[in-house]
Amino acid sequence: MLVVEDEPYLAEAIRDGLRLEAIAADVAHDGGTALELVTTTAYDAVVLDRDIPGVHGDDVARRLAAEHAGVRILMLTAAGGLTDKVAGFELGADDYLTKPFAMRELVVRLRALARRPAAASPPVLELGPVRLDPFRREVYRDGRYIALTRKQFAVIEVLMNARGGVVSAEKLLERAWDENADPFTNAVRITISTLRKSLGDPWLIHTVPGAGYRFGERPEGERP
Repeated sequence: MLVVEDEPYLAEAIRDGLRLEAIAADVAHDGGTALELVTTTAYDAVVLDRDIPGVHGDDVARRLAAEHAGVRILMLTAAGGLTDKVAGFELGADDYLTKPFAMRELVVRLRALARRPAAASPPVLELGPVRLDPFRREVYRDGRYIALTRKQFAVIEVLMNARGGVVSAEKLLERAWDENADPFTNAVRITISTLRKSLGDPWLIHTVPGAGYRFGERPEGERP
């Protein structure tokens, strides 16, 4: 997620609250920075304040709707009148939440938006014996429920979305942690190790030496 909010304390509180829910989040304090970040990072959604410095939030919404159709927009603003809400949706917002707000409601709304992804990304992921429901935050293997931590869930979701492709440790840090994650951390390796054990045998997450990790049946020549 990208949080676009010019009030530093609120922006940090939202980012930290999302991280507690295993939702990786970056922060932009103005419209221009937000547009730059969207062009370099594949965000699933943007939490957007309307009254921000630089490029106004309304113009950011227009640009996102026109140039980044796959990015969901949740407007989070103090402008709570009916006219304001109608204008927000007309600008391209997918959802609208007014301040003050409850963090839990923001999280639920963002997960609801995830149920309406781009056509290339199905709402429920099924790969081999594993079924992942991103809205209910549930994972099953051969019909058996697998209890995962929030970070484990975030990692397996990224791997399954790759549809058998290799995902680098750097990309996992970017998608399941955030842009400020220490590139030298062993968090990815540790999370992959515990995730494999949680999913059970035979292992479905395989290491591709020098490249990253792949989810699915074990390809010839790759080690677990």
